[in-house]
Amino acid sequence: MLFEAQKLDGVFIIKPNLFKDDRGVFIEIFKHIEFKEKLNCNFVQDNQIYNRSKNILRGLHYQIENPQGKLIHVVSGAILDVIVDIRIGSPNFGKTLSVCLDSTNCKLLFVPPGYAHGYLVLEENTVVHYKCTDYYNPKSEYGIRWDDSDLNIPWKVSNPILSEKDKSLPFLNDQKMFPSI
Repeated sequence: MLFEAQKLDGVFIIKPNLFKDDRGVFIEIFKHIEFKEKLNCNFVQDNQIYNRSKNILRGLHYQIENPQGKLIHVVSGAILDVIVDIRIGSPNFGKTLSVCLDSTNCKLLFVPPGYAHGYLVLEENTVVHYKCTDYYNPKSEYGIRWDDSDLNIPWKVSNPILSEKDKSLPFLNDQKMFPSI
């Protein structure tokens, strides 16, 4: 696996080894020892989401207690994955990173704790799988509006499909709870 550091601290795009032959492709997407060695993380929970249609937007979410690092992988379909550095004291506070992840490029994205995370579904029937470094804690979940003009995220959609919860998230400047470095 190739771990490529990104412009935001602790964020990596991971390119797994692909083994192709006439039958198809074998992809090794996770090996505990490599992630422990390269990122010093331990994953405790796996989640998988089936997205029926394109233009579904999930996020931007984060937790204060039990902050989660995430390893995102698209099993089928495609997403525009977006993260925002929201760590108090970070020189990159408010900066974003957008990455296209799909079942063809097979890239993975590692997002460490302290970042808000969300994604836009680009294809129907997209399946997203992610590993988490801590357990989901709904009482500690916070979020930021997807269309915050201060973040200026190029989502490439003007009217996404949102959950009721995501429709009511505050803007970055109105958010009261952020993680520290």
